[in-house]
Amino acid sequence: MAQALTAALGHALRSDRDVLILGEDVGTTGGVFRITDGLQTEFGPDRVIDTPVAESGIAGAAFGMAVAGLRPVAEIQFLGFAYPAYDQIVSHISRIRTRSQHRFTAPLVIRIPYGAGIGAAEHHSESTEAIFAHTPGVKVVVPSTPADAAGLLLTAIADPDPVIFLEPIRSYRRVRGEVADPPRPVAFGEAAVRRSGTDLTLVAYGAMVPDTMDAADDLAVAGIEAEVLDLRTLVPLDYDTLLDSANRTGRVVLVQEGHRTCGFAAELAATIQEEALYSLLAPVTRVTGWDTVVPLRRAEHHYVPSPERIAAAGRAVMEA
Repeated sequence: MAQALTAALGHALRSDRDVLILGEDVGTTGGVFRITDGLQTEFGPDRVIDTPVAESGIAGAAFGMAVAGLRPVAEIQFLGFAYPAYDQIVSHISRIRTRSQHRFTAPLVIRIPYGAGIGAAEHHSESTEAIFAHTPGVKVVVPSTPADAAGLLLTAIADPDPVIFLEPIRSYRRVRGEVADPPRPVAFGEAAVRRSGTDLTLVAYGAMVPDTMDAADDLAVAGIEAEVLDLRTLVPLDYDTLLDSANRTGRVVLVQEGHRTCGFAAELAATIQEEALYSLLAPVTRVTGWDTVVPLRRAEHHYVPSPERIAAAGRAVMEA
């Protein structure tokens, strides 16, 4: 996935001179996860810009660039570092189209690595995507495969409105797959059916998709055929595919890595209850992280939903 993102950024920079990258260490160092490695050498420091350690300044500068007609791609090093930038995002970036009565838009992307699984703990491992999905005016993208990472990033850069692009840290070098050269854009608002099934629907996104696929394999050994949906974009959400699957199987398990209370899975559960209640054969179930700060490395595996926890929830729903 890391290589796919680098390829997509390089393609975007070559294709459109209005595209530029800014963030902490994105230039000389190539980013904390080396996603922008080599890009400053190829495109120069005027298009791949090292910034001070000031997340609010990064977001605010990107906002000004976007309103002026550029297409900035800003990087925040970790999701837990994005909160100083949240004021810029919620108060200005997300509102400019409405505030200006459509005279201005903010075609910018904010790339943010997120999630646990590398033993970094606390601010370096959070999954608080729900606070951005709750913000009207921004789109929220969470890829799970290299091809989707590259394709969705190209779509995000071309979008006329701001996009929060969340990259699962665990997947950077764990998840592999073929990517077209150049990468092909992937449309927003279209979930992917990663596995077809008739007994149960498992819904996931980002780093939770591979673990959910493993859980589906485990359930298949017991004769339970689970359908696995990869949402890919939280905003816009593919309601049609989600509800079609829920209506067909009648049983749904929602998987999210982030804290349980007020997480994005709660929004999915409410939507399914409102729109597919009479098709349900069991209560909608959530498998999530816990309502606590992400723990240190020794206890991290207790926090992140595992294939075992997901499969156990699937079996419980089948027995309900």
